[in-house]
Amino acid sequence: MNAAPADQIRLLDVQALDVRLSQLAHKRTSLPEHTEIESLNKDLTQLRDLLVAAQTEESDCAREQTKAEQDVDQVRQRAARDQQRLDSGAVTSPKDLENLQKEIVSLAKRQGDLEDVVLEVMERRESATERVAELTGRTDAVQAKADDATARRDTAEAQLDAESASVSKERAVVAGSVPADLLKLYEKLRGQQGGVGAARLYQRRCEGCHIELNITEVNEVRAAAADAVLRCENCRRILVRTSESGL
Repeated sequence: MNAAPADQIRLLDVQALDVRLSQLAHKRTSLPEHTEIESLNKDLTQLRDLLVAAQTEESDCAREQTKAEQDVDQVRQRAARDQQRLDSGAVTSPKDLENLQKEIVSLAKRQGDLEDVVLEVMERRESATERVAELTGRTDAVQAKADDATARRDTAEAQLDAESASVSKERAVVAGSVPADLLKLYEKLRGQQGGVGAARLYQRRCEGCHIELNITEVNEVRAAAADAVLRCENCRRILVRTSESGL
């Protein structure tokens, strides 16, 4: 294949722009905010699970407290009715009086036990409420950090995307001035060689594989026509000659 030396030089410009695009793409995927956001989202997931558990416990305690307070109220009302019967003198039978008095004593004990249950549930509910408040605060704080990291990531990505768009436009212009067959070969080699399809020959060294040409290879390059498209014997990339090739 043959191509004018100027066209081959422009191919190096295309390669430089492609390298820049690859660097920008790598930088975009390697932004520190990605790791930060991932870590914060994991923390958020754990905190939200804990918060749901605490809220569930608080809700359960609220229902349990309501039920226990209703039980206390029922016992209190029954005891009040029995006391009213006792005080009214309507019960005259000694045996009935004795049974009524025993029931009042039993109800008093039952009420005391139930009130203890209410207190115990109230303590658990208070603890759960405090836990909900604590976890809510922690969740909000982590969410704020995640929002900040997301905003920073979005800003960085927008800047990189803008630069990539600019470089892509420049690349399209430069690539458009390179002969189609040369560009096609370059694209093929770039796909095979890790993104580098053309390399400069600098001081007898291929800048693609960084291996210095031996004397035989140097002589072959010297003897080649100026428009000959050369390939590195080691990495097979297009080898572009310049005034700094050391020939």
